[in-house]
Amino acid sequence: MPLRRLTWGSLIFNTLNMLFLGLVVAITIYPFLYVLAASLSEQIYISQGKIGIIPMGFQLEAYKRVIEFPMLGRAYFNTVVYTVLGTAVSLFLTVLAAYPLSKKEVPGRNLLTGFILLPMLFSGGLIPTYLVVNALEMRNTIWAIIIPTAVASFYVFIQRTFFEQIPAELEDAARIDGCSAIQTLLRIYLPLSVPSLVTIGLFYAVNQWNSFFPAMIYLNDENLFPVQILLRDIVIQNQTDQVMVDVHDDKNLLSESIKYATLIVATLPILLVYPFIQKYFVQGSMMGSIKG
Repeated sequence: MPLRRLTWGSLIFNTLNMLFLGLVVAITIYPFLYVLAASLSEQIYISQGKIGIIPMGFQLEAYKRVIEFPMLGRAYFNTVVYTVLGTAVSLFLTVLAAYPLSKKEVPGRNLLTGFILLPMLFSGGLIPTYLVVNALEMRNTIWAIIIPTAVASFYVFIQRTFFEQIPAELEDAARIDGCSAIQTLLRIYLPLSVPSLVTIGLFYAVNQWNSFFPAMIYLNDENLFPVQILLRDIVIQNQTDQVMVDVHDDKNLLSESIKYATLIVATLPILLVYPFIQKYFVQGSMMGSIKG
């Protein structure tokens, strides 16, 4: 097949488009490269503002101190548990809400849709939420981190839209074969919804991984703290003393490097997840764009 010759207009548009996208990528990735370079650089160069995207005075002592910090391992374990369990619960409840809403024959469908839409417009507020969590005796438990933010209405509607695009003939065939509604969901809808589920699951996981406010409000036990609480204490409240395990440490020697190293250690795991689900994420991000 002969290649289509580009017109001057198309060539200029493609060039400008590539330059614009390259600029966006550079703006997006520069902060991460700066934090990485600063975490590997000596304090004196950070204080003098000489750090760009290349480390100066290469050192790994900041990472050593962060990794050896006694509370880090426990906090990482808590964060992984909150993220995995929270994402699983969120996907489970999202699917249970989206599946019946995708059926036009369900009685009260519009009423239920409005009920789920309401939290997108109005929130109960911090104090009522705290009172509910406290009344249910969920404070100082993992459920205080998972349950209050388990379902996002926006993702319910996205998943409902994806379910609506699945041909009704597949469900009719499943019913003829004797499948119940639950069996149809498990055998037909969920296997076909992997791209949307992975995409929504990624958003739930990122939100859960980065969340620190619920833990700050509902948890008093340090053994239940997620890694983001440590990140907040070290980066925002400047509490680097607790990472300086050696009494002979000079606080000014590593304090800034430790902040940047903590940012990398807390951010890198969730970034490493994306390449493994990228193909599903690309498909899921296009859901709803084509109505068949």
